[in-house]
Amino acid sequence: MNIDTELLCGLLVESARTELMPRFNHIDSHLKTDGSLVTEADLAMQRSIKAQLNLHYPRVPLLGEEMPSDHQADILDNGKQGFWCLDPLDGTSNYVAGMPCFAVSLAYIINGQTQIGIVYDPVRDELFHAVKGAGAWLNHQPLKLNCSTTQLDRAIAMVDFKRLASPLANRLATDPPYLSQRSIGSVALDWCWLAAGRLQLYLHGGAKLWDYAAGTLIFEQAGGHFRLTKPHVSQSGDPKPSLDPQMAMGATNSALFDAWNLWLAPYQ
Repeated sequence: MNIDTELLCGLLVESARTELMPRFNHIDSHLKTDGSLVTEADLAMQRSIKAQLNLHYPRVPLLGEEMPSDHQADILDNGKQGFWCLDPLDGTSNYVAGMPCFAVSLAYIINGQTQIGIVYDPVRDELFHAVKGAGAWLNHQPLKLNCSTTQLDRAIAMVDFKRLASPLANRLATDPPYLSQRSIGSVALDWCWLAAGRLQLYLHGGAKLWDYAAGTLIFEQAGGHFRLTKPHVSQSGDPKPSLDPQMAMGATNSALFDAWNLWLAPYQ
Protein backbone atom coordinates (compact mmCIF):
# COMPACT_ATOMS: atom_id res chain seq x y z
CA MET A 1 0.00 0.00 0.00
CA ASN A 2 1.20 3.47 -0.86
CA ILE A 3 1.11 5.56 2.34
CA ASP A 4 1.31 9.35 2.08
CA THR A 5 3.52 10.29 5.02
CA GLU A 6 3.06 14.02 4.50
CA LEU A 7 -0.70 13.59 4.66
CA LEU A 8 -0.36 11.65 7.93
CA CYS A 9 1.88 14.31 9.43
CA GLY A 10 -0.58 17.00 8.47
CA LEU A 11 -3.60 15.30 9.98
CA LEU A 12 -1.78 14.65 13.29
CA VAL A 13 -0.69 18.28 13.50
CA GLU A 14 -4.16 19.59 12.69
CA SER A 15 -5.91 17.25 15.11
CA ALA A 16 -3.52 18.15 17.94
CA ARG A 17 -3.99 21.85 17.35
CA THR A 18 -7.77 21.46 17.19
CA GLU A 19 -8.44 18.87 19.90
CA LEU A 20 -5.54 19.03 22.37
CA MET A 21 -4.38 22.62 22.69
CA PRO A 22 -7.78 24.32 23.28
CA ARG A 23 -8.49 21.85 26.10
CA PHE A 24 -5.06 22.11 27.73
CA ASN A 25 -5.39 23.43 31.32
CA HIS A 26 -9.21 23.31 30.97
CA ILE A 27 -10.16 19.65 31.35
CA ASP A 28 -11.16 16.99 33.87
CA SER A 29 -10.01 13.38 33.93
CA HIS A 30 -11.06 10.02 35.27
CA LEU A 31 -9.33 6.72 35.98
CA LYS A 32 -9.39 3.77 33.62
CA THR A 33 -9.51 0.20 34.93
CA ASP A 34 -5.70 -0.04 34.74
CA GLY A 35 -5.33 3.04 36.97
CA SER A 36 -4.17 5.40 34.23
CA LEU A 37 -5.88 8.69 33.42
CA VAL A 38 -8.10 9.44 30.46
CA THR A 39 -9.66 12.75 29.40
CA GLU A 40 -12.09 13.97 26.78
CA ALA A 41 -9.01 15.20 24.90
CA ASP A 42 -7.72 11.60 24.55
CA LEU A 43 -11.10 10.45 23.26
CA ALA A 44 -11.63 13.43 20.95
CA MET A 45 -8.16 13.00 19.43
CA GLN A 46 -8.75 9.31 18.79
CA ARG A 47 -12.12 10.01 17.17
CA SER A 48 -10.65 12.75 14.97
CA ILE A 49 -7.65 10.77 13.77
CA LYS A 50 -9.67 7.59 13.25
CA ALA A 51 -12.15 9.48 11.08
CA GLN A 52 -9.37 10.95 8.94
CA LEU A 53 -7.57 7.63 8.57
CA ASN A 54 -10.81 5.88 7.62
CA LEU A 55 -11.39 8.52 4.96
CA HIS A 56 -8.00 8.07 3.31
CA TYR A 57 -7.21 4.42 4.17
CA PRO A 58 -10.53 2.68 4.82
CA ARG A 59 -9.10 -0.84 4.70
CA VAL A 60 -6.43 -0.30 7.38
CA PRO A 61 -7.68 -0.99 10.92
CA LEU A 62 -6.76 1.25 13.84
CA LEU A 63 -5.43 -0.03 17.15
CA GLY A 64 -5.87 2.88 19.55
CA GLU A 65 -5.01 3.14 23.21
CA GLU A 66 -8.54 4.30 24.05
CA MET A 67 -10.43 1.24 22.86
CA PRO A 68 -11.45 -2.02 24.60
CA SER A 69 -8.59 -4.48 25.12
CA ASP A 70 -10.41 -7.29 23.30
CA HIS A 71 -10.75 -5.04 20.25
CA GLN A 72 -7.04 -4.20 20.45
CA ALA A 73 -6.15 -7.90 20.64
CA ASP A 74 -8.36 -8.72 17.65
CA ILE A 75 -6.66 -6.07 15.50
CA LEU A 76 -3.24 -7.28 16.60
CA ASP A 77 -4.09 -10.91 15.78
CA ASN A 78 -5.64 -10.09 12.40
CA GLY A 79 -3.55 -7.13 11.28
CA LYS A 80 -0.83 -8.93 9.36
CA GLN A 81 -1.64 -6.85 6.29
CA GLY A 82 -0.98 -3.67 8.24
CA PHE A 83 -2.61 -1.58 10.95
CA TRP A 84 -2.31 1.82 12.58
CA CYS A 85 -1.17 2.04 16.19
CA LEU A 86 -2.24 5.27 17.88
CA ASP A 87 -1.63 6.95 21.20
CA PRO A 88 -3.87 10.00 20.91
CA LEU A 89 -2.35 11.69 23.96
CA ASP A 90 0.91 10.33 25.29
CA GLY A 91 1.58 12.00 28.63
CA THR A 92 -2.01 12.35 29.83
CA SER A 93 -0.94 12.85 33.46
CA ASN A 94 1.26 15.76 32.38
CA TYR A 95 -1.59 17.16 30.30
CA VAL A 96 -4.05 17.01 33.20
CA ALA A 97 -1.53 18.57 35.59
CA GLY A 98 -0.81 21.45 33.21
CA MET A 99 2.74 20.29 32.48
CA PRO A 100 3.59 21.13 28.84
CA CYS A 101 5.11 17.79 27.91
CA PHE A 102 2.82 15.53 25.87
CA ALA A 103 2.40 14.32 22.31
CA VAL A 104 0.35 12.34 19.81
CA SER A 105 1.97 9.23 18.36
CA LEU A 106 1.02 7.21 15.27
CA ALA A 107 2.72 4.16 13.77
CA TYR A 108 1.99 2.03 10.73
CA ILE A 109 2.88 -1.60 11.47
CA ILE A 110 2.99 -4.42 8.95
CA ASN A 111 4.40 -7.94 9.29
CA GLY A 112 5.36 -7.17 12.87
CA GLN A 113 7.52 -4.15 12.05
CA THR A 114 6.88 -0.43 12.23
CA GLN A 115 7.24 1.06 8.76
CA ILE A 116 6.19 4.65 9.54
CA GLY A 117 6.39 6.51 12.84
CA ILE A 118 5.11 10.03 13.59
CA VAL A 119 5.20 11.91 16.90
CA TYR A 120 3.96 15.48 17.25
CA ASP A 121 4.59 17.75 20.24
CA PRO A 122 2.04 20.58 19.88
CA VAL A 123 3.51 22.72 22.68
CA ARG A 124 6.92 22.98 21.03
CA ASP A 125 5.52 22.53 17.52
CA GLU A 126 8.02 19.70 16.97
CA LEU A 127 7.08 17.10 14.39
CA PHE A 128 9.21 13.96 14.43
CA HIS A 129 8.72 11.29 11.81
CA ALA A 130 10.55 8.36 10.25
CA VAL A 131 10.16 5.88 7.41
CA LYS A 132 11.88 2.53 7.79
CA GLY A 133 14.98 2.41 5.63
CA ALA A 134 14.68 6.06 4.60
CA GLY A 135 15.62 8.07 7.70
CA ALA A 136 14.16 10.28 10.41
CA TRP A 137 13.31 13.97 10.53
CA LEU A 138 12.49 16.75 12.96
CA ASN A 139 10.32 19.44 11.35
CA HIS A 140 11.43 17.99 8.00
CA GLN A 141 15.15 18.42 8.78
CA PRO A 142 17.13 15.14 8.83
CA LEU A 143 17.89 13.62 12.22
CA LYS A 144 21.25 11.88 12.38
CA LEU A 145 22.87 11.09 15.70
CA ASN A 146 26.53 12.00 15.97
CA CYS A 147 27.00 11.57 19.69
CA SER A 148 30.57 11.88 20.92
CA THR A 149 29.66 10.65 24.42
CA THR A 150 30.76 7.02 24.65
CA GLN A 151 31.28 6.62 28.41
CA LEU A 152 28.44 5.78 30.78
CA ASP A 153 29.68 8.16 33.44
CA ARG A 154 29.41 11.12 31.03
CA ALA A 155 25.93 10.31 29.71
CA ILE A 156 22.53 11.77 30.59
CA ALA A 157 19.89 9.07 30.99
CA MET A 158 16.12 9.10 30.55
CA VAL A 159 14.87 6.65 33.19
CA ASP A 160 11.30 5.89 34.25
CA PHE A 161 11.67 4.43 37.76
CA LYS A 162 7.97 3.69 38.28
CA ARG A 163 7.91 0.28 36.60
CA LEU A 164 11.43 -0.95 37.35
CA ALA A 165 12.05 -3.86 39.71
CA SER A 166 13.13 -2.67 43.17
CA PRO A 167 16.73 -4.00 43.05
CA LEU A 168 17.43 -2.18 39.79
CA ALA A 169 15.60 1.00 40.81
CA ASN A 170 17.44 1.12 44.14
CA ARG A 171 20.83 0.63 42.50
CA LEU A 172 20.16 3.36 39.97
CA ALA A 173 18.97 5.73 42.69
CA THR A 174 21.93 5.15 45.00
CA ASP A 175 24.79 4.26 42.66
CA PRO A 176 23.97 5.35 39.09
CA PRO A 177 26.52 4.62 36.36
CA TYR A 178 25.63 7.78 34.40
CA LEU A 179 26.20 11.48 34.94
CA SER A 180 22.58 12.58 35.39
CA GLN A 181 19.00 11.36 34.98
CA ARG A 182 15.67 12.74 33.70
CA SER A 183 12.05 11.57 33.34
CA ILE A 184 9.50 13.63 31.41
CA GLY A 185 6.40 11.42 31.52
CA SER A 186 5.94 10.81 27.80
CA VAL A 187 7.42 7.66 26.30
CA ALA A 188 6.93 8.83 22.73
CA LEU A 189 8.84 12.04 23.43
CA ASP A 190 11.50 10.10 25.35
CA TRP A 191 12.49 8.30 22.15
CA CYS A 192 12.27 11.44 20.05
CA TRP A 193 14.44 13.46 22.41
CA LEU A 194 16.98 10.64 22.31
CA ALA A 195 16.81 10.72 18.51
CA ALA A 196 17.53 14.44 18.64
CA GLY A 197 20.61 13.83 20.82
CA ARG A 198 19.24 15.64 23.87
CA LEU A 199 20.07 12.61 26.04
CA GLN A 200 22.19 9.51 25.53
CA LEU A 201 20.67 6.60 27.51
CA TYR A 202 17.20 5.18 28.02
CA LEU A 203 15.44 2.76 30.34
CA HIS A 204 11.73 2.09 30.86
CA GLY A 205 10.25 -0.77 32.85
CA GLY A 206 6.93 -1.31 31.11
CA ALA A 207 5.85 0.64 28.02
CA LYS A 208 2.89 -0.35 25.85
CA LEU A 209 2.97 -0.83 22.08
CA TRP A 210 1.26 2.51 21.35
CA ASP A 211 3.80 4.26 23.60
CA TYR A 212 6.91 3.11 21.76
CA ALA A 213 5.96 1.88 18.25
CA ALA A 214 6.51 5.23 16.50
CA GLY A 215 9.27 6.58 18.75
CA THR A 216 11.55 3.57 18.51
CA LEU A 217 11.48 3.73 14.72
CA ILE A 218 12.37 7.43 14.81
CA PHE A 219 15.24 6.72 17.21
CA GLU A 220 16.48 3.74 15.18
CA GLN A 221 16.34 5.61 11.88
CA ALA A 222 18.29 8.48 13.45
CA GLY A 223 21.07 6.02 14.26
CA GLY A 224 20.20 4.95 17.80
CA HIS A 225 20.37 1.45 19.26
CA PHE A 226 17.63 -0.11 21.37
CA ARG A 227 16.08 -3.38 22.40
CA LEU A 228 12.98 -4.62 24.14
CA THR A 229 13.95 -6.94 26.95
CA LYS A 230 10.93 -9.22 26.47
CA PRO A 231 10.42 -9.23 22.71
CA HIS A 232 7.70 -11.40 21.19
CA VAL A 233 8.34 -13.44 18.06
CA SER A 234 6.11 -15.53 15.84
CA GLN A 235 6.62 -19.26 15.23
CA SER A 236 8.67 -18.33 12.17
CA GLY A 237 10.97 -16.18 14.30
CA ASP A 238 9.71 -12.85 12.98
CA PRO A 239 9.00 -9.97 15.37
CA LYS A 240 5.46 -10.01 16.74
CA PRO A 241 3.89 -6.92 18.30
CA SER A 242 2.42 -7.52 21.75
CA LEU A 243 0.01 -5.72 24.05
CA ASP A 244 2.10 -6.79 27.05
CA PRO A 245 4.20 -4.06 28.69
CA GLN A 246 7.79 -4.14 27.51
CA MET A 247 10.96 -3.16 29.33
CA ALA A 248 13.07 -1.15 26.90
CA MET A 249 16.62 0.16 26.90
CA GLY A 250 18.60 2.16 24.39
CA ALA A 251 21.63 4.33 23.73
CA THR A 252 22.66 6.84 21.10
CA ASN A 253 25.68 4.91 19.80
CA SER A 254 26.97 1.34 19.78
CA ALA A 255 29.70 1.85 22.39
CA LEU A 256 27.24 3.30 24.91
CA PHE A 257 24.67 0.65 24.06
CA ASP A 258 27.12 -2.16 24.77
CA ALA A 259 28.26 -0.59 28.04
CA TRP A 260 24.69 0.14 29.19
CA ASN A 261 23.54 -3.35 28.23
CA LEU A 262 26.44 -4.90 30.16
CA TRP A 263 25.67 -2.80 33.25
CA LEU A 264 21.99 -3.82 33.13
CA ALA A 265 22.62 -7.52 32.46
CA PRO A 266 22.50 -8.71 36.12
CA TYR A 267 19.03 -7.21 36.51
CA GLN A 268 17.41 -8.80 33.45
